[in-house]
Amino acid sequence: MADQDPAPSARSALVRELQRVQRLHEERKVNPILVGALDRLANWQARRLRMTYADLAADPRFTAAIEFFQNDLYGSADFSRRDADLARVVPVMVKMLPESVIRTTASAMELNGLSQELDRVLLARLPRADGYFTVAEYCKAYRRAGNFPLRGRQIRLIGEIGQALDRFVGKPLVRTALAMMRQPARLAGMSALQDFLERGFAAFRDMGGAEAFLRTIDERETQIMEAIIGGAIDPFPDPLMFRLSQPATERF
Repeated sequence: MADQDPAPSARSALVRELQRVQRLHEERKVNPILVGALDRLANWQARRLRMTYADLAADPRFTAAIEFFQNDLYGSADFSRRDADLARVVPVMVKMLPESVIRTTASAMELNGLSQELDRVLLARLPRADGYFTVAEYCKAYRRAGNFPLRGRQIRLIGEIGQALDRFVGKPLVRTALAMMRQPARLAGMSALQDFLERGFAAFRDMGGAEAFLRTIDERETQIMEAIIGGAIDPFPDPLMFRLSQPATERF
């Protein structure tokens, strides 16, 4: 089992990032116009992700991992229940799970919160938030936002989380701790959190080594970011024109 008192920095990072995402959830809850605009942007970006990584999603080794990143970390779904579950279960987590898992969970919350914040800044710079926008308009808004270091941090977090999950699958201690949390989590009404943790673990366990997967994501994400910063107006095809069954030739 984990140490009874994991490093305060890991625990405090988790609490801090939970407070961050809970604030974002509250802001969404009271602003239906914001919700609609963010959902449209998130759906557009989700299609872009599926377009770029259709080749990986078609490979049985990577299918579950792609779905985990797209749906559980980047997705447009409402994560408020999962994150509320997580806030309630922190005292249990720090007793039952290794510090490394606490720290990785905090990184996952940071990625989710950062992605939401970046979306809001970009949304404010699109020509209109309530309708269709082009790839060129998206790129222009991305540049006008000017938060390039945070975009780089977003990419790095993906790699850090993935590398950590890849390490965890080889540790019987982590498997045992997750299994022990399953029934208490469900009895406490925290199934959304438990399912999130188990999906991430299973996705990387089934991959049998994540180096190539994570390298591909890092390379494609970085290429697109650098292209947009450099003034590109068409670094990927229009996601709305993409047929989800076709193979991808571009990235996210």
